Amino acid sequence: MQRAQGEAAARFRDGRLSGLRQQGCGKALLPRVRGVPEVVFLNTAGGLTSGDLLSYATETDTRLIATTQAAERAYRADHGPARVTVRHEVHGAGWLDWLPQETILFDRADLERETVIALTPEAGCLMIEAVILGRAAMGETVQTLNFRDTRRIERAGKPVFLEPFRLSGEPLAQGPRGAVLRGARAFATLVLCTRGAEDALPAARAALGHEGVEGAASAFDGKCVVRMLAADGWPLRRQILALMTALRQGAAPPRVWQL
Repeated sequence: MQRAQGEAAARFRDGRLSGLRQQGCGKALLPRVRGVPEVVFLNTAGGLTSGDLLSYATETDTRLIATTQAAERAYRADHGPARVTVRHEVHGAGWLDWLPQETILFDRADLERETVIALTPEAGCLMIEAVILGRAAMGETVQTLNFRDTRRIERAGKPVFLEPFRLSGEPLAQGPRGAVLRGARAFATLVLCTRGAEDALPAARAALGHEGVEGAASAFDGKCVVRMLAADGWPLRRQILALMTALRQGAAPPRVWQL
């Protein structure tokens, strides 16, 4: 069967685009915005299934916002995993907001993803990853899947945040695995990584509390981490937008995220 392969990479120097690579179903859109430049990644294949390969990358030495045009979808995969690799390099005193929209996992999806953000000693980043198990409005339920997701932030080549995450097997929000998500079908992790990130903890906690979302925040050693659970993607999205505003000092979210 035909498989989708895509690659998109954008490099910035002094706030200006200095390199762009696109291949296959991977695209990098560059919207005209004032202030901080944005990169919007797009998978034109419309989703992921067995054997698909997708790669996104950025490199910057100043501020950059990177996101995705829509939620990524991982469909039923009967012949092995789809694989996604994401790598961002932030040089000098640069800053990256990596704000991809949600990943929707359908029943019998098989997805392996690795996200790496490489920071130099003075650089920083904000990273969000959100996952939804099927679409509640469509009556979808996820009975089984394989999802392996590794998220890593490095500073000067040494890991400062490492989260290997795996969901697999029988019904994930029910029965013996119910303790994993406590009945939730949407969850997200937000990580602020910079010197003094601990100071953002009060703002993060104050932004939590949206109806239908259970969340908690902690901070230590240059990191502020927020984790959230929700019964559906809509309340989780509203909560993420509130946290974006709080932790980005009131800056508007990327246009593709706006309600």
